[in-house]
Amino acid sequence: MIRNLFAGKIQSGGLSLNIFSRDELEQIHSATLEVLHRTGLHIGDKEAREILAAGGAIVDENTGTVKFPPYLVEDAIRSAPSKVFLAGRNPKNDFIAESNRVGFTNFGEGVFVIDPYTGERRETTKQDVADTARLVDGLDQIDVYERAVGASDVPGGSMQLHNAEAWLPNTSKHGFMGTGNGYLTKKIFKMAAAVTGGEDKLRERPILSTITCPISPLQLVGDTCEIIMESARAGIMVNVLSMAMAGGSSPVTLAGTLVDHNAEVLGGLILNQLTCKGAPFMYGSSTTAMDLRFAAASVGCPECALINAAVAQMARYYLLPSWVAGG
Repeated sequence: MIRNLFAGKIQSGGLSLNIFSRDELEQIHSATLEVLHRTGLHIGDKEAREILAAGGAIVDENTGTVKFPPYLVEDAIRSAPSKVFLAGRNPKNDFIAESNRVGFTNFGEGVFVIDPYTGERRETTKQDVADTARLVDGLDQIDVYERAVGASDVPGGSMQLHNAEAWLPNTSKHGFMGTGNGYLTKKIFKMAAAVTGGEDKLRERPILSTITCPISPLQLVGDTCEIIMESARAGIMVNVLSMAMAGGSSPVTLAGTLVDHNAEVLGGLILNQLTCKGAPFMYGSSTTAMDLRFAAASVGCPECALINAAVAQMARYYLLPSWVAGG
């Protein structure tokens, strides 16, 4: 089992970048509670709204808006596990995700690749999905695999099934992937159960986790809700990963963007915990600033590093494992 070094703990070693003081973290949290209670989130799935209403949220069925009393937010934070076991197909690659324990993964969701044989820039294929899984499997510095590219050469409606079929046999490490929607998520879990020896074995040794993204600002669309609920029911960790863009889909100030980001992820956490209390959950972020020249996400910029250092600090504040983009 892999237990990486801690960062940001009071100890003899480790590197941390602490953006906020404890009081400032509490201010961000308080602002988030106000947004969730007064403004709320748009929840695009009827079953999800029913689960939230039964748990104490205030639901407007006419608009799909759901508002969350502060106690509901606090309860969900407390019930989520602070430590999550991420199994590899090979037990030597089992990974523990928890506050401050730092690990690394590859970048994900590429749609183009430079062909290693021809040098041609082309769309990615199912074979590329398999090849990237094998590559990551051989890199000791990478702890878990995120589906690196997508199979653009298969029918769009079944792409995620093809992606899973390509990477599951080709890495002995834990894998993360976007699963598309609830229907495909259940099918992919059945595929993973076949690999591990059954649904009970998959629950005991979860070899994959799901990733799903809210739509900024302040929306959990239907597919996102389905993935959150199905993951909770199966005992599979879901990584709710906001991709807010400061100055585009979220406030131009970094603090305002962090509040928007925090509200979206915590909304996913509440749905996750009301579906199955104690379900594993990861606080995710690929939030950054918008490049005003191109109206596109600015990845690798100083703002991205600052935002995601702040996100990691917020996750530590909540005692949740986090997944953040590099700067």
